[in-house]
Amino acid sequence: MRFSLKTTLACALLAVGATVAHAQTVIKFSHVVAQDTPKGKAAEFFAKKAGELTQGKVKVEVYANSALYKDKEEMEALQLGSVQMLAPSLAKFGPLGVKEFEVFDLPFIFDNRDDLHKVTTGEVGAKLMKKLQTRGITGLAFWDNGFKVFSANKPLHAVTDYKGLKYRIQSSKVLEEEIRALGGIPQVIAFGETYQALQTGVVDATENPPSNFYTQKMHEVQKHLSMTNHGYLGYAVIVNKKFWDGLDATVRGQLEDAMRQATAYANQIAQDENDQSLEAVKKSGKTTIYTPTPEERAALKKALVPVHDKMSGRIGKEIIQDVYKATGFDPKKL
Repeated sequence: MRFSLKTTLACALLAVGATVAHAQTVIKFSHVVAQDTPKGKAAEFFAKKAGELTQGKVKVEVYANSALYKDKEEMEALQLGSVQMLAPSLAKFGPLGVKEFEVFDLPFIFDNRDDLHKVTTGEVGAKLMKKLQTRGITGLAFWDNGFKVFSANKPLHAVTDYKGLKYRIQSSKVLEEEIRALGGIPQVIAFGETYQALQTGVVDATENPPSNFYTQKMHEVQKHLSMTNHGYLGYAVIVNKKFWDGLDATVRGQLEDAMRQATAYANQIAQDENDQSLEAVKKSGKTTIYTPTPEERAALKKALVPVHDKMSGRIGKEIIQDVYKATGFDPKKL
């Protein structure tokens, strides 16, 4: 049977197209927050840059708002290879067995973003990421979300105001101890279920950066917010190690470049997004925003910093001292 030149060329093009399609690597990037949060936007930014820099060899599919996996499911899914990339909050690594990451949960360990970045972009951050290798995970970057504020259905001014409330927290022994130090009752609830828990009175209060507070509409079910900035919420972008090591070296380098750009973008917009979200909460008129006096904040700090020493046996004294050294923090000066 003879084929025309046109038919032969068409078949050849189809074959090439099939080869290209077959060669394309798909990365499923799952996360639990809304698409319009700093993490959500940064994930989309990374997906775009990955496609551009690899010239279409890699397609990153982003699944926001727990569309694929919930808080408690995503880490196991990554280790099993069901998903290739995550950006879990840093508190998630304690239950995984890398308890040193819980140093980020310690209240008032960072006074500002500059101190924070001395850790995340320095030797301490690299040391922490290296510990993930034995869990089949490769750490790529730290992404900011912001500093947390407390919210409740009653004013939170003095330390005594925090006593007796039920607080939604993510799974973290450090955060449990933080709430107990305030005389509160910690309740571990998945992020995606927090709104309903607050709405139905399962919990009375919670802690979040303003961007999470607003995008999850918590201002609709929380009457008061206190600008404590008492703790940090950030993320580690991680990949399945076997998958990552199996990539072509050139492609891996291109993805690392995309991640560097996405990280700069994520950290740049995090503060802006939190500021804008706070303004949106104000405009809603549904939540009263309170800024503690210097004396009130100092009292809250004095109540919470002892958590550092209490959790040192779990997290490790060495890593806590490494952070103190990097930031210049001295608990003795409180």
